[in-house]
Amino acid sequence: MIKENKIKAYILKNALEHNGNAQINPIINSLFNEGLKKKDIPKTIPIIHKIIDEINKLTIEQQQNEFEKLINLIGKRETRQGLPELANVKKQIIMRFAPSPSGPLHIGHALTASLSYLYVKRYGGKFYIRIEDTNPENIYKPAYKMIKDESKWLFNNPSIIIQSERMNLYYKYIEMLLKKNSAYICTCSQEEFKKTITEMKECPCRHIPFKEQKDRWKNMLDRNGYKEGQAVVRFKTSVKHKNPAFRDFPLARINLDFHPLQKNKYKVWPLMNLAVTVDDIELNITHIIRAKDHRDNAEKQKLIFKVLGKKYPESYFLGRIHLKDLILSSSQMRKDIEEGKYSGWDDHKLLTIASLKKQGYKPIAFHAFAEQIGLNEVDKNIDRKELFLLLNNFNTEKN
Repeated sequence: MIKENKIKAYILKNALEHNGNAQINPIINSLFNEGLKKKDIPKTIPIIHKIIDEINKLTIEQQQNEFEKLINLIGKRETRQGLPELANVKKQIIMRFAPSPSGPLHIGHALTASLSYLYVKRYGGKFYIRIEDTNPENIYKPAYKMIKDESKWLFNNPSIIIQSERMNLYYKYIEMLLKKNSAYICTCSQEEFKKTITEMKECPCRHIPFKEQKDRWKNMLDRNGYKEGQAVVRFKTSVKHKNPAFRDFPLARINLDFHPLQKNKYKVWPLMNLAVTVDDIELNITHIIRAKDHRDNAEKQKLIFKVLGKKYPESYFLGRIHLKDLILSSSQMRKDIEEGKYSGWDDHKLLTIASLKKQGYKPIAFHAFAEQIGLNEVDKNIDRKELFLLLNNFNTEKN
């Protein structure tokens, strides 16, 4: 028979991994790994239920305190239920993770990206890190190298591409959409367009003949043509769509801000929904995992896929992990570093990959943590103490 304290340790560990509510099946699997015999199950189950009832009545903080007393009784990791199967897998899959170079990677990036990495590892295929840098004013140049280095360390040398190096490809798709009469160049002021679309009326620019649309497009690209704010490429949708944000949403705009890599080479920059759609098509992405706050963007991208006659990838959405009193905003961290609050991106108080790697955490810790969370759309609240209890536990596991 396994001692009651060891059973309690595994129940506490499981409760902390499930928002304070222990679940019996993974606990039994854990105890099998600790030597539980089938003949002992009838005697052990009532003990497990009794301890679960006691532990589930505790606050998470109380559970954490109890777990710290018994953590040394934990042996190897329990057998996890594993990630669910993906839909429509044909031999191999192609997935991507798309960070912005506004700062280096942090734990939130690592957990989301790890799910895609684990699936590609399971099924075989290709995993892309796609640096999305088509918004020139929101780029921190050192982040390019940091993201590349951290991705190589976390995900065993994935393929890395940079969107600003693919500008001609985005232009090609804009021209294709104009030719299909699925996009148009809008020269209305922002106020005029908002008024028209709010009234569910069609923008007059929609009906300008293709020849003039081509001229307008050339004028957008021309250094001596339209100025910033004078012209926008828009995708044609129903102007009666229930969500105003979907009505003729923008695909590209003029942005004259200096780009850290491309300098002033380009005048017209694609917006996210165009660049993401083009890259997902060109890279043959089969499955996508992303935060659930991108659900509307996914629907917009589906519309573009449909017009282009392409099959949209299988999509999955994740709930937010809310880290209590912990900063993940790159701009805020950068500000704090510049003001001397932190010594640098690898300061031990930060949750950047640079910091966590320096503290001795290994890629397997992030992969195992992500697998534990799984494909879950439910938001999760974790404070610093709970986060590091879980991370420390996964970091001590053997791959």
